[in-house]
Amino acid sequence: MNKIASITLAKLLGAFFYYPPNSNVTTPLMQALLHINHLVKWPDPAFIDKQCSILANHMDDPELNYQFSLLFEGQGTMPAPPWGSFYLDKEHLLLSESQAYYRKFLQQHGLTLNTGINEPEDQFGLMLMAYAMLLENNNAVVAKKLINEHLMIWSSAYLKKLKQNRVSPFYQALAEIVDQYLQML
Repeated sequence: MNKIASITLAKLLGAFFYYPPNSNVTTPLMQALLHINHLVKWPDPAFIDKQCSILANHMDDPELNYQFSLLFEGQGTMPAPPWGSFYLDKEHLLLSESQAYYRKFLQQHGLTLNTGINEPEDQFGLMLMAYAMLLENNNAVVAKKLINEHLMIWSSAYLKKLKQNRVSPFYQALAEIVDQYLQML
């Protein structure tokens, strides 16, 4: 996969894992998401086509923003918490040692993630967007380190939970797509 495609996919997927579907960020990106199957040569194009079809069938679901809230913001017990520290801390605590290590990594490489939302930087979507920023800054070595040492060590557990969630077929399909993307990296 070329650099531009990887940046585009990381930004696009990261946005949908971080911002609600009706946000000013994601609303204009919805059509691009629905055609993500055409952005790169996927290892299993039929599978990605199927996931795009699922996304299209659920993008107008009036409950989609509520589903996002349940899955990414938390209302009661979250079926798939999107923070790395949840998976890496034996007590499932946010802001744990792994979060501090990741924050230090970002600082060492000149990345400050200021989204206006007070939450740990090890949120899945934010990590994808940080990866894209590193690639854009021609820092492929550090970008690869982010993926290998900070994201891939917990993302499979997270994506497995998200794929199995009973809240949202839209986010199940999105998890399948991002899982394929990460495997391509």
